[in-house]
Amino acid sequence: MSRLPMIPRSELSELEPLFSRVEQQGGTVPNAWLMMAHVPDIVRAFSNLAYAVLRVDRKVPTVLKWMVAHVASRAAGCNYCMLHAVANADGLPVAVDQKEKIDAVWEFESSPLFSEAERAALRVAMGAAMVPNAVEDADFEALKTFYSSEEIVEIVSVISLFGFLNRWNDTLQSELEDKPLSYAAKHHLSERGWSLGAHGKSA
Repeated sequence: MSRLPMIPRSELSELEPLFSRVEQQGGTVPNAWLMMAHVPDIVRAFSNLAYAVLRVDRKVPTVLKWMVAHVASRAAGCNYCMLHAVANADGLPVAVDQKEKIDAVWEFESSPLFSEAERAALRVAMGAAMVPNAVEDADFEALKTFYSSEEIVEIVSVISLFGFLNRWNDTLQSELEDKPLSYAAKHHLSERGWSLGAHGKSA
């Protein structure tokens, strides 16, 4: 269970426009944000950053951004963020082949579903989330082969945004919501090595 109490959404009317935007972007208001709401200015600032990084009208496809977030969170060991990222990607209105790719993201290095450009982005996501940072010059040169400077800023911004979230959610043991838990059950993620860890629901 979470290490800090979550403030009920009904008591945060001043943040409701922000929560509505978050809900549109990811389908749910994360419990992490309801803990962050103990200091409303931090929620507002973080929300503005998250919206800017994850906007759907940027150059990097939204589904790739969520896969980058997933792989970075996996490298950092944050089960909460790993599951949120793939559940959000799965909720996008994308073609069937993209849905298959989301389901296979754990095998991005070997799966034929992924392009070399996607592998380059996901490889950097994995290395950048490690401590110490494991991105090598060759990894970054490969990234530059496929992406412009603007697109690289988008990709690294997603990794960095989730660096904050990985530390926040693992430190405070944020409790997972119904939407990501439903995704995990539907896709049998427990059979593929994923577990709730400290993020299970309280009794």
